Amino acid sequence: MKTYLLIAIAFCNSWTACGQKESGSSEEGKTKVGGNCEGCEAIYESPVPFEKLHWTDTLPDFNDPGPKLEISGIVYKKDGKTPAAGVVIYIYHTDQKGVYPVKGGEKGWDKRHGYIRGWAKTNDKGQYRFYTLVPASYPNSNNPKHIHPVIKESDKNEYWIDEFLFADDPLLPEDERNKTRFRGGNGILTTVNDNGLLKAKRNIILGENIPGYPAK
Repeated sequence: MKTYLLIAIAFCNSWTACGQKESGSSEEGKTKVGGNCEGCEAIYESPVPFEKLHWTDTLPDFNDPGPKLEISGIVYKKDGKTPAAGVVIYIYHTDQKGVYPVKGGEKGWDKRHGYIRGWAKTNDKGQYRFYTLVPASYPNSNNPKHIHPVIKESDKNEYWIDEFLFADDPLLPEDERNKTRFRGGNGILTTVNDNGLLKAKRNIILGENIPGYPAK
């Protein structure tokens, strides 16, 4: 997932996660989209079966010290207007020290993604919501703080979209702020402080600038 993926490996030997496939989840017969996505299969490591996922998830770090964050939005179909229900979103990010933390005994992609990760499935209105902390940048780096997202539609393989970034981050490059082509919609978050909870919205458009995605 862009430059940050390669640098993450250099700093903490960690980058996208994977695991258990959904029931009978051979991807045969499903539309292949998105190009290469090392570790996107981490989405299948959800501790809750996809069919039982809720549209809201709280990540394990939320009650730790740090800036509390709520990210919410609507996932739309490719037309950018029709809400998309039943889309699974997987996210993961660094802790307050800028590393992907582990507790020991990890067996899947959490050895590289750490335990600060979550899963949600859009409701009938296409809504999703995550509660977590604002992550820190990688140690001794100029990389902006970011959250990695992976998308899974029922009739397609898993694929990555642009990271969640933060508009108020002084490390966010100007070319990132000014770019006009986004994978899955603009991922730059503008946060608003609501009694100590930072709130931000990001709507996601399925298929936007995703290689191999069907036109209709």
